[in-house]
Amino acid sequence: MEIVILLLVLIYSAILHEIAHGYVAERLGDPTARLLGRLTLNPKPHIDPIMSIFLPLILILSGSPVIFGAAKPVPVDPFNLKDGRKDLALVSLAGPATNVLIAFIAAIAIKAIGFFPLGEAQVFIYYVLGLVVRLNLLLAIFNLIPIPPLDGSKIFALILPEKEAASYLSIGFIGIFILFFLLMFPIGGFSLGEAIFNLLTFSEHLLGL
Repeated sequence: MEIVILLLVLIYSAILHEIAHGYVAERLGDPTARLLGRLTLNPKPHIDPIMSIFLPLILILSGSPVIFGAAKPVPVDPFNLKDGRKDLALVSLAGPATNVLIAFIAAIAIKAIGFFPLGEAQVFIYYVLGLVVRLNLLLAIFNLIPIPPLDGSKIFALILPEKEAASYLSIGFIGIFILFFLLMFPIGGFSLGEAIFNLLTFSEHLLGL
């Protein structure tokens, strides 16, 4: 039951992340996501069997301290955007920002519930809201890593000259392998998984949890 709840929270958090990308893209001139039916809470158009279910399930069952997943990326046509790379960076930032907002709202709800005795249901509600906070913070932190194709790479590319930015973003097809390597093998004493966990702990502390 706990695994099912965790997966549901993670999947819908990832879906809201992608909807935010599509919504901001449309506001900036690109209606691609809406035209393809991706601005919906219906999970069917968003679910990626590997990234939405298989990967997080493996991480959960293996006892990994870092659990993450993703929905299918919302398609964005940068040629439709009004201000090229700047707008693409804003579209990319919208996803993690939405996850931070969700975590913030859930953290407020956790504190508010303390004023209302809800009996046995209170423990369950605390548990679910705690998952909402932690998983949304994890999604935000993970997606802000500046390794293509993650959102952070498009934000970081904004400070690079156009030619260098294009070369940097072009490695997106191998970016996921770079990420897995960094998560599995510390380099020079640096562990990406530990860094993410420390940022998560710090973020929860900022929210007063």
